[in-house]
Amino acid sequence: MRIRPQQFLRMSRWARRPPSEKRVKLVLAVIAIALAIWGLERVFGSPEWMRIDSTPKGRINR
Repeated sequence: MRIRPQQFLRMSRWARRPPSEKRVKLVLAVIAIALAIWGLERVFGSPEWMRIDSTPKGRINR
């Protein structure tokens, strides 16, 4: 993976002015919720209405 110059600028901005504690907690909460939903789907499966019916390639059912 190649790092672009824009990413170096973003990293330097984050080093000089890191995100607030509130923002870090928000990001961690969102990640925790996403992992919890993923875990529940793995344990209990997804409901029938969320499953995608397989259709032949290139055809759309109307």
